[in-house]
Amino acid sequence: MPKTSEKKELENATRDYTLNMHKRLQGIAFKKRATRAVRECARFAGKEMHTADVRVDTALNHFLWSRGCRNVPRKVRIRVSRTQNEEEGAKEKFYSTVHLVPVESFTGLGTEKK
Repeated sequence: MPKTSEKKELENATRDYTLNMHKRLQGIAFKKRATRAVRECARFAGKEMHTADVRVDTALNHFLWSRGCRNVPRKVRIRVSRTQNEEEGAKEKFYSTVHLVPVESFTGLGTEKK
């Protein structure tokens, strides 16, 4: 069966993910680890939600920087929401927001669709 080139129409969506920051920051210089961690969260959200406009919540930023620049938490649970853009003159139809989801333990957590 040949593949069709039709694009699926995007709609509002929310999902929870667990990111292994230890794996994503392997080999990154100590002074750049926290800034790279924030950038990696945004890059992951953009890739998963198919949006170029990604907005990171300040609580997530504070959590990643909470132990300083060097000692980024090994894992982080994030909630990524795709929302329709209501601004006039916006280039993108949708934007994504990335929020922190506080959890006690990461055991048994997978991707959850909301």
